[in-house]
Amino acid sequence: MSHDHVDRRLAAILAADVVGYSRMMATDETATLAALKLHRQCVFDPTVASHNGRLVKLMGDGSLVRFDSVVDAVNCALALQNRAGNVDAPPPEIVLRIGINLGDVTFDGGDIYGDGVNVAARLEPLAEPGGICIAAIVKESIVGRVNALFEDGGGVRLKNIDRPIHIWKWRPPRSTAAKSVVPLKTEDSMRPSLAVLPFQNISGDVDQEYFADGVVEDIITALSRFRSFAVIARNSSFIYKGQAIDIRQVAQELGVRYVLEGSIRRAGSRLRITAQLVEGATGAHLWAEHYDGSTEDVFDFQDRITECVVAIVEPQIKIAEIALSRRERPESIEAYDFYLQTMLYFYSDTPERNHDGLTLINKAIALEPNNATYLATAVGLLMQRGTLGWKLAGVKDQRAVCENYIERALVHGHGDATVAGICGNTLIQYLKEYDRGFELVRQAVAFNPNNLDVVNFAGVANLHCGSLDEAVTYFLRAERLSPNSLGAHWNLTGLAHVEMVRGNYEEALALARKSMAANAYYGPCFWMMIAANAKLGRMEEARQHLAGLLAFSPGVTVARLRAGQPAKIPERMEPILDGLRLAGMPEE
Repeated sequence: MSHDHVDRRLAAILAADVVGYSRMMATDETATLAALKLHRQCVFDPTVASHNGRLVKLMGDGSLVRFDSVVDAVNCALALQNRAGNVDAPPPEIVLRIGINLGDVTFDGGDIYGDGVNVAARLEPLAEPGGICIAAIVKESIVGRVNALFEDGGGVRLKNIDRPIHIWKWRPPRSTAAKSVVPLKTEDSMRPSLAVLPFQNISGDVDQEYFADGVVEDIITALSRFRSFAVIARNSSFIYKGQAIDIRQVAQELGVRYVLEGSIRRAGSRLRITAQLVEGATGAHLWAEHYDGSTEDVFDFQDRITECVVAIVEPQIKIAEIALSRRERPESIEAYDFYLQTMLYFYSDTPERNHDGLTLINKAIALEPNNATYLATAVGLLMQRGTLGWKLAGVKDQRAVCENYIERALVHGHGDATVAGICGNTLIQYLKEYDRGFELVRQAVAFNPNNLDVVNFAGVANLHCGSLDEAVTYFLRAERLSPNSLGAHWNLTGLAHVEMVRGNYEEALALARKSMAANAYYGPCFWMMIAANAKLGRMEEARQHLAGLLAFSPGVTVARLRAGQPAKIPERMEPILDGLRLAGMPEE
């Protein structure tokens, strides 16, 4: 019998991959490809050649290199990572992860196969950005022969490898790693800033390492859609992966005010993710939550975590910034502080507090006339006055002021979900430009589907101009994302309104009660309480709530409310107006 000869040899295998390649390609494909080509020509290929390595193949952003000497392989990896950030090249910067294994490989033409190759490929993702991960057999082979400190990473189970592998890690010096920190743009320094740190894998299962990193990448990407704060790039925050850290030190080094951290734990098929939002200067926890799921629906679980965490982080930062503005701080920026003080009045529907809010935000606009966020905030407050029939003292044409602010906000805030949402909602509810307003709200949802205010705006837009079923979908999504946040009364009152239109008065009343618990001074919530009780024949309760409404909104009439509300589909308001009339609200 004859057997084909199989060419097997012991070799050191280096697997390298570019950190954040997919995100970089999505941001600027041409610049990324040019940077990758330059890195290979000026850094990777010369370094491999000088350490006697043989490039086996390139795989998009990944590379596989064979060495006859394990010492050469490790020294090559160290040389590659120590050159990071020292090459004069245009952005984006190329940062590698590298994994190295020593084992038998099978040669087939110009390619190599075998367990030695597979383990190296599985080790590479375990390295932190700019770092190196090696198998224990590599560590044993370089003792006393390589001048580098590797830390014990313990035993891990690698995907499709039937035995645990003990790993060791080399981390880039902090001074080197800091070079990969992307500084905030000048305009970003005026906004609150956030770093999302890699989530800790408490389980020790390497599959959960991939999952945890995937969750963080999704969260960073989703948070980057918010214009109200700046988010540090993944390459910068991931230099802390696997390290024992002091949040206050991390915040100082990255130049951020807030840090989001978390962990992942697996028990059988169950997964638990925890997340905490921390104020960088003090280390105080602003918010914490845990999420439970199953390995059987891991991708749905990952999406749910991203959705929930992202939705709550933005309002929590807003709350923290408002609190910060009330404390004396040396870096205080006058216009921004006026804006933050305005937010104290944004969710309170009384004429006096609305007026105070407009006074403050107009001071911010006077300092920064083209700031879309400030303009949109004023638009939202003017919409409240217009829909509730409050006249603004000293202003002859309140609608004209609102229209002017809308156009300026849209010009200077293109792509900002909050700006588009507020302006679209105001066009529908106050200025009665239904089609344009509906399209702006639709765009706002596309810009940022995890912005709670925008989700509520989409519910309101559908309530008055579209599908009631779609309105319910958006309001329920807002309630699921953040049941206890500022603005929860919006979606609860919206759901109550839908039930009023559908004739489900008991359901409407239950929802209105929840809304009142979230905000006791929200006019439309009183409308639902009054109308639902009146429709159910509970006239005493209806009149009590009518008296409560008149106490902070005197002079309100059915005609005034009808004039201030959208009328594209008149039957969407008639059940409420009819109930108000039954309770004794004057017609004129």
